[in-house]
Amino acid sequence: MRLLKLLTLFLFLCVGIQHANPLTWLPCLFSDYIVQINNEGARDVQLLKRSSILQFGELGDSPVNPRSITFLVIVSKLDLRYYLKDVEADLVDCDIHRSNTKDVDVNWPGQTPHEYNCWFTITLTHTKGLFTVSGVLRYPCERPPSGQQDLTNWPAIEDRQTLITKVVVIMKTQTPTVTTGLGFQKKLHCQFAVDHKRPNVSVQWYQLYHGERRNLFGHDSHSGESQGKGVDPRKLAGGDLSYTLPFTEVKHAGTYVCSVSVFPLSSSLEISLQIQESPQVSLSVGPTLTLQDGELKKVVCAAENYYPLDVDIAWYEQDLASSGQRVGAPLPKALDNVLLSSHKNNMDKTYSLSGFFYLQASHTRSGNQFTCTVSHQSLRMPIKKSFVLIVEEPTSWFFVLTVCSVLVILLFVLYFMLRQLHQARKYSLRKKPY
Repeated sequence: MRLLKLLTLFLFLCVGIQHANPLTWLPCLFSDYIVQINNEGARDVQLLKRSSILQFGELGDSPVNPRSITFLVIVSKLDLRYYLKDVEADLVDCDIHRSNTKDVDVNWPGQTPHEYNCWFTITLTHTKGLFTVSGVLRYPCERPPSGQQDLTNWPAIEDRQTLITKVVVIMKTQTPTVTTGLGFQKKLHCQFAVDHKRPNVSVQWYQLYHGERRNLFGHDSHSGESQGKGVDPRKLAGGDLSYTLPFTEVKHAGTYVCSVSVFPLSSSLEISLQIQESPQVSLSVGPTLTLQDGELKKVVCAAENYYPLDVDIAWYEQDLASSGQRVGAPLPKALDNVLLSSHKNNMDKTYSLSGFFYLQASHTRSGNQFTCTVSHQSLRMPIKKSFVLIVEEPTSWFFVLTVCSVLVILLFVLYFMLRQLHQARKYSLRKKPY
């Protein structure tokens, strides 16, 4: 699809078309239906992507590229360019589709009595995710044969045809993708407008999560009734349909749909809400670990309370003495004896995981630094926790035995001297005349 857009832009440059206003026109991809009759006499409907132009102007304006399909959006009560102000044309992706009203034809306000309406949906997406605009275009067209009022029976659109259209419904979100942690208040922006006053409008919010649909809010302007919470009903009259989550939880992740219906038309926007909670990393040892030569110690690096699931834990060892060399300093060596525990599901739907290894102390590793590195999509940079190993000589059994023997002898001598002192004191007391 992007290749078609690039080819379209290149064609315009080749024919010398220039435009000072980036919103004078936009290259678009038009999803059209081609109907053919197969050998059995049945209709074969195929979807065809065609390059086209979305041009803004007045009735009677010439197309900027006569060789292309042109959707000329003339001035009406809704100005599509208002929702695209201060945006460069090359930062907007444009898609146009035929829209099916399920064989329903109504007299739209402003149309002549003999007009029949063909509808197109348009989606304008900012390439850097700043906004998404969705709308409906009304195009007066020929009435299809009776009983065959589906979009595949519309008159074919020629390669150089110009379609005079008006915007009748428009929607915009400035939050097409929202990323947040747990426990935050988040506002999902959605605004809409209709080209006539006091239409019978039904608006709705619902969430799609793990294949299930959960209705969040609904309001019908005809009855004045509302269901659900999260939208300020007082702002609906001004076209503000924004939805507020007061406290984000893991269950709130998913796709949110903001929908507007004006019979027989409907338009919607999808907003992706992603929950990302950074892991809390800790080690089972302090900054310095002292072991005796030959001693075996289990060292654990724990990553706790993160979301979503995928996390990477790795251990590295580095000789600090040689790491300070300007030339030829060895890189940290990844340990290959690291084991991972199974994921733990926490009460708040977050996860925990630990990576551990058994450290065999030796004098050759004394002074080395061991670093646990935890990577997760919520982190710009991995979290690192380190400790330094200090290896001591094991205590000699002969030395211990000698010290114990000396202590026993000293205790025996002390006991003997105290006993002699006690007996001498008793003897001196018996010699006194009183």
